[in-house]
Amino acid sequence: MPAALSSKDNSEISVKVKEYLEYLEVERGSSPLTIRNYKHYLMRFTKWLEKEGIRMKLEDINPEVIRQYRVYLSRITDSKKKYLSRKTQGYHAIALRSLLRWLIKNDYSVMSPDKIDLPKIEERQVKFISGDQVDRLLNAPSLSKINGKRDKAILEVLFSTGLRVSELTKLDRDKVDLERREFGVIGKGGRARVVFLSQRASQWLENYIKARVDHYKPLFIRHKGKVDPSYPDEKMRLSVRSVQRMIKKYARKIKLAVEVTPHILRHSFATDLLMAGADIRSVQEMLGHKSIQTTQIYTHVTHKHLKEIHDQFHNHGN
Repeated sequence: MPAALSSKDNSEISVKVKEYLEYLEVERGSSPLTIRNYKHYLMRFTKWLEKEGIRMKLEDINPEVIRQYRVYLSRITDSKKKYLSRKTQGYHAIALRSLLRWLIKNDYSVMSPDKIDLPKIEERQVKFISGDQVDRLLNAPSLSKINGKRDKAILEVLFSTGLRVSELTKLDRDKVDLERREFGVIGKGGRARVVFLSQRASQWLENYIKARVDHYKPLFIRHKGKVDPSYPDEKMRLSVRSVQRMIKKYARKIKLAVEVTPHILRHSFATDLLMAGADIRSVQEMLGHKSIQTTQIYTHVTHKHLKEIHDQFHNHGN
């Protein structure tokens, strides 16, 4: 159980934190990573309350206590004497606000979550690679061996779909319709969406599948090392870490000046769509974003493209 707390944590706040984490797991269907992070942020708060000798009752969560806690967060350092980033401090505030909202929803009388301000953070910078760089990366794998065919298919699918790497590695080959060039995925927060393959990505994926002689269900499997036919499917499934290492390897091979990750390919997919004229709502659907605000970070990288269009078509003053 990812939400488990120590049996000695029986104060009112600790009990409600445990119940809230169980709510995230059972009712919201949050990922184990999300639950782990929220547990970390909220338990840091309860441990701080205990250390400061503050009563562990819900009514004791008040603006002054929160102010003191925020000061504490701003002064925490790790083993390298580095302070928590403003972004990380913001995650702690978000977790507290979420806990308070859940408590209010369940009719507890607590302070308003809106009284907890989020720290102002620099606008997120989206990194992506250009069309020419994408082409070079997609053509980097050698196709003489099954590993290269697999890697080529992975790169083509990532750029064609904008999948998260965790979504990619969970795919099974019987779930991908190559004829219709589409398949379904369950993304963050348990949100389902349909994903579409380009003709080119579909062809490279088909080439890889035809080159395989195994019976394993995962769409992408490992081909190096000892392989026993009796191994279960999940032992053969390619890991997220393996895909990350593979992409980094090919980026080094072609001497790309930028560090490339699966998420940068996702950014490049979204940017490519927007610069080609796709509307932001459609891009939101294809990326599986819950909020349009998350997708709007990509519009900033298209501003240069919009300026070029403005210069091209609105030059009456020249």
